[in-house]
Formats: sequence, C-alpha cells, structure tokens
Amino acid sequence: MQIAGSTALITGGASGLGAATARHLARLGALVVIADVNEDGGRALERELPDQVFFVKTDVTDAASMQAAVDAAAAKGELRMLVCCAGIATAERVLGKQGPLELQRFTRVIQINLVGTFNAIRLAGERMATNTPNEEGERGVIVTTASIAAHEGQIGQAAYAASKGGVVAMTLPIAREFARFGVRVMTIAPGIFETPMMGALPEAAQISLGQQVPFPSRLGRPGEYALLVQHIAENPMLNGETIRLDGAIRMPPK
Repeated sequence: MQIAGSTALITGGASGLGAATARHLARLGALVVIADVNEDGGRALERELPDQVFFVKTDVTDAASMQAAVDAAAAKGELRMLVCCAGIATAERVLGKQGPLELQRFTRVIQINLVGTFNAIRLAGERMATNTPNEEGERGVIVTTASIAAHEGQIGQAAYAASKGGVVAMTLPIAREFARFGVRVMTIAPGIFETPMMGALPEAAQISLGQQVPFPSRLGRPGEYALLVQHIAENPMLNGETIRLDGAIRMPPK
C-alpha cells in the first residue's frame, strides 16, 4: 500500500501510540483523520500539522459516532488505512479488598478495547471494500493494537488481557474474510511503551520497567510503533498475523 496520497483513519490518535502514528503517516504524505474522545489532543495535532491531520470527536463504542468518523475520512479521499489505537488499561483484581470486581468495570474495558476495535473494523472495512484496487489488487490495510498482556496477562489484568486477547483472536478470521476484498488485517502487540499511562508512574518505576526488557533495555518509543505500522502498510505479504513489539520481554505474574 502506498502511504503517500492515501487517507488514514486512526482511532485513539490524539495521544500516545496513535498520535505518533498520525505524525509519522502525515510526514509520509498521508491525509490523517484522528477519531478520539480527547478533543484537546486532537485539535492540537490539527494545529501542528494543518492540511494533513484532521480531528473528529469520536466514541469508538458508538455505531453512529464511528460511522461519522469513517465518513469524514472517506470525504478526504479513498480510505485505505485504519489504525486502531483507542483503548484503556486497568489494573484491578477479580477478588479485591472490596469484594468481587464490579461487572460493569470489566465490561467497560471489553466495550472500549474489543468492541470499539471491531466497530471501527466493520465500518472502515465496508468503505475499503469499494476502493479501486492497486496493482497488487489491494484496497486497504487495517492495523489493530493488542498487547503482550494478551499472552502474559499479569495479576490485575483480567479485563485488559481478555480485551486484547480478543483483538488477537479476531485478527485471522477477519483477515480471511476480507481477503476477497483485497483488505489486509494485522495486529501489533506492544510491550512496555512510553505512553501517557506510563508517564503517570514515577520516573524510578519507569526506569525499572525498562530495565526488564532484554534489549533494548528501555521503554518502547511510540515512534517505533509507528515505524511498524508503516512497514505493515508497505509489505503486502503481511496479513492475518499478530506481531509482538516488545524487545523480547516476557511478563512475570506481577
């Protein structure tokens, strides 16, 4: 997929991994539409990269809201890339000091991380299926974001691991289904990255976490995630797979 001249929709693109991807794709010549509830961050990126980045306030769990974002992206040109970065992380035990985890707290994580990702895929995929194919017969590329917690969820990550495990599990069946349209589907499972969530931790804790990564022994940089998105877009043989981006770390129980 040629990035220059393409239109990309990035959910959760107002901060963290999504914002880094928005900047990177814009520098490569894409028109980028950010779909996020974070209006301040989205508008700031609009001002930073005028005429290349556009913000649409979006709730990925709402069908009409997500449809409006897809329509806004398609209005800029053929929507050829979707990158799903919208998500939340929680750390709550199933059986805590206050008793069992409240069911709505579990379902909220699933609704945003898993259902929200599926909502974006189904609506963007419908639009991509009508695109003009390139010389490879390709009409679009979808990149979703899981986590190494899908494979090594720690204590307190039952909801988060379940949501990200669901993203991993649906990657192959959707890739197989979308193959007839020439739309590829890939997932990235990041390890420990420099994101706003991680930035809330004390510096000493961030350094300690980074030192647990075999190599390079540091936190991942959002730009490294964006580089992998670029490679997935440009390599037509990548399809139906989850790529760990983690410096070889394997998470302990806690």
